[in-house]
Amino acid sequence: MTKMMKAVVAEDGKPLSLQDVAIPAVGPSDVLVEVKAAGLNRADLIQRTGAYPPPPGASPIMGLEVAGVVTSVGADVSRWAVGDRVCALLAGGGYAEYASVDEGSLLPVPDGMDMVDACCFPEAMFTVWANVFDRVGLKSGEDFLCHGGTSGIGVMAIQMARVAGARTIHATAGSAEKCALATSLGADRAINYREEDFEEIVRAAGGAHVVLDMVGGDYVQKNIGAARVDGRIVNIAYQNGFQVSVNFAPVLMKRLTLAATTLRARPVDEKRRIRDAVEKDFWPHVVSGRIRPVLDSRFAFADAEGAQAHMKAGGHSGKIILAR
Repeated sequence: MTKMMKAVVAEDGKPLSLQDVAIPAVGPSDVLVEVKAAGLNRADLIQRTGAYPPPPGASPIMGLEVAGVVTSVGADVSRWAVGDRVCALLAGGGYAEYASVDEGSLLPVPDGMDMVDACCFPEAMFTVWANVFDRVGLKSGEDFLCHGGTSGIGVMAIQMARVAGARTIHATAGSAEKCALATSLGADRAINYREEDFEEIVRAAGGAHVVLDMVGGDYVQKNIGAARVDGRIVNIAYQNGFQVSVNFAPVLMKRLTLAATTLRARPVDEKRRIRDAVEKDFWPHVVSGRIRPVLDSRFAFADAEGAQAHMKAGGHSGKIILAR
């Protein structure tokens, strides 16, 4: 008989609801995690509209990160054992009682850390490392501009850049309160984009070697203007639009690199490589508390609809978590 679990299901035109679905299968290199907390990401909202379907073979259930307890392991799994406390990056399936994940996408939850706090880290840290450090190579002594400084990604990007030795960190945010949070996390200058021109401020400070952007739209040209010679700009989303008119002359004259990446559909071997780098270079700072979780709010799994509405409204700072 098929074993069942509760999961948050999206049906066209209906509010999210808990329904009975089959517990996911565990492959030879997979770990089954009893989910204690699941993180919300803007990708969940896009998936719900049908514009961001899960990659082939991934669970159709929303949810890209979880924290919980290992309940079973595949035959080829060597590192993890039943009872281990873990957090994980998923290609899908997080809004559920159980999630199956490749062993290379797991990190150990530090002793004494609450599962809700642990769930604030995986998707953001994997994304920041893959983009800011791997793709465009932020180095110690360089200047960094982070948009969405109090988003789930932004709060980790600021802290990771500070730990990595960035010289100056500029971050954009939409209120005085959010700017204060960004500076408390390590930004040297937080820019209220509703009242100030980040391009002018960053250029006056000498420009940015690396820019992390999820806004797109008119920010594309402004990022080019804010970048230093040999600067690198990486986009992980285009919330204000993909199609823009761009003057590429300064890209040529300043020898800029424009990059864009996604994480979800990457093969498991690449996610393992990212996990290994995060664990080596940054996870010790999570254990020590130097890199801290930033929790906006927690909702019950039964109120996933309310959690997504809160995210869609856009006023949150840090992570929104479903918890049981």
